[in-house]
Amino acid sequence: MKRTVRGILLAGFLFLSACNLIPAARGTPGGSVPTPQPPIIQPSQSVTTEVVTTMPSSPMNVTTEVVTTMPPSPIVVATLVAPVATPMPASVSVLPGPASAAWSEIANGLDAPVGLADAGDGSGRLFIVEQTGAIRIWQNGAVEPVPFLDLNGRVDCCGERGLLGLVFHPDYAANGYFYINYTERLAGTLYTSIARFQVSTDPAQADPDSELRLLHILQPYDNHNGGGLAFGPDGYLYIALGDGGSAGDPNANGQALTTLLGKILRIEVDNASPYGIPFDNPYLERSFLPEIWANGLRNPWRFAFDMLNGDLYIGDVGQGSWEEIDFLPAGSPGGTNFGWDTYEGDHAFEGQPAAGQLYVFPVAEYGHDQGTAVTGGVVYRGTNLPDWFGVYLYGDFSSGLIWGLLRQPDATWQNALLFDTRYLISSFGQDAAGEVYLVDYSGSVLRLARP
Repeated sequence: MKRTVRGILLAGFLFLSACNLIPAARGTPGGSVPTPQPPIIQPSQSVTTEVVTTMPSSPMNVTTEVVTTMPPSPIVVATLVAPVATPMPASVSVLPGPASAAWSEIANGLDAPVGLADAGDGSGRLFIVEQTGAIRIWQNGAVEPVPFLDLNGRVDCCGERGLLGLVFHPDYAANGYFYINYTERLAGTLYTSIARFQVSTDPAQADPDSELRLLHILQPYDNHNGGGLAFGPDGYLYIALGDGGSAGDPNANGQALTTLLGKILRIEVDNASPYGIPFDNPYLERSFLPEIWANGLRNPWRFAFDMLNGDLYIGDVGQGSWEEIDFLPAGSPGGTNFGWDTYEGDHAFEGQPAAGQLYVFPVAEYGHDQGTAVTGGVVYRGTNLPDWFGVYLYGDFSSGLIWGLLRQPDATWQNALLFDTRYLISSFGQDAAGEVYLVDYSGSVLRLARP
């Protein structure tokens, strides 16, 4: 079977049968968690790197140079926020058959949508991210004509650039804060900006002048910008950044702890300005960047915490052969190294493993005979499809294939291809009830529902 997507000819697919994979670790731990530091950490030093790319017109794969600039103010070490205990209904033990659910369109006519979020304010609204710079509200079965926020004149788009991520503060109903991940070009130089905005007195309108920039990160190339944002069960903000672009991570950013590129960051946004560093972040030594939570990632376009138990799933877009899903169970300490670019997925890529380094390998992967750009998904926690409860759904942007991944009590995994669609899957999302949505880059949003 063949598909043509944006001028790319993709050869058919192979069924990905159920497999038993666990996050394998090789080598020895790369160091223990340091003891808490004094209450003030000076701002990180700017780090200059360079970086070229592959896939056209996809928000997660395209080509650009990388300097990391940090906020000018001191960074206050934050205290740990204890996770909230949540009752845990039992997940299903077997992956459901695809005939038990279908994707039903709820919105269309969107401009390159790449994300969907619920504000958690009880309004029932969904907020749809358009790569070109707008956030739109879906409510009462329709998309509101006036954007919630419009940054079309500020965002540098497209390819792998643009407005790439959105998350609402856990206490949005009280403080009106939300956070975005976008690219902008200043004097010809590309940057990733992580910024906080606030809603206006009108709940349907954000205040475009309320921006507080948390991070401004120089990008060496136009591709591999990451884009995901999420609040963890610990109350901290997690940020996904790609390795800076080009092909093969030429500056080894994925493994370097002196750049924010190729990482997941973890910061505290409530008790410091512009942000604080949680005291148990793994790299508080002055020679490393304390914002780093995990490294060894190529382009973690979409990641998500299980809204029920806090497990972390990461979809990391591959280089030339393998796409991967990485996993950390709830409560895992920081400092995980997912292997890029020593490894691509579970396979050696270049160089030799560092002596004594611990690598955590994917729980699922697929080859480029099935797709070329993984879109990390979410765990179904809704009530409309009880046979799907606990199933992690992820897909591929280029092929439209969707898989289900289910963790077993013995920590093994079931993984199977569930849907073969025509969609350009740019993201998955959830509403407050845990129902799952698919964002189609062609301009629509669909909900997983009974057929």
